[in-house]
Amino acid sequence: MRAPRKGVIQISEVANGIIDPVLARRAGISTALLGSWDEIAGENFADCTRPEKIAWPRRGDPGDAGGHRPGVLTIACEGARALFLSHAQGELIARINGFFGYPAIGQIRIVQKPVSTATLKRALPRKLVGEKAERLAGMMEGITDEKLRQAIERLGTGVMSQRRK
Repeated sequence: MRAPRKGVIQISEVANGIIDPVLARRAGISTALLGSWDEIAGENFADCTRPEKIAWPRRGDPGDAGGHRPGVLTIACEGARALFLSHAQGELIARINGFFGYPAIGQIRIVQKPVSTATLKRALPRKLVGEKAERLAGMMEGITDEKLRQAIERLGTGVMSQRRK
């Protein structure tokens, strides 16, 4: 792998530089939190949750001793999984604060709504039969890696099962 050329900037750095201030102003979050959400939420909640915004307490509120006070993180969660998320709030707050490196979040607010387009109902590719199934099987001969074989089979099934217009 070659070292980056002097003066070359990755597009992600430019995009984050533009997007982060807008997200911070509008929602109080950064692209770093959004990008690391799957690891922070863990396998139980990564697919059904999304951080929406962080509401930071206003300075000068009664009880403000001039120090940092934790904010409230609003998380979108799908359907009944919100109940399980509410029971795991303590652990999730600890993970989020570990990510930030200080007690940034003191409370979580959960709103129920669809999180991703993957959760919307979409047609799965039909199983291949007959000549198409045999043709795909022939194309996959010699592939020994099981994960690669499964991925190619999914791709081939999706491509070969599409209706021609």
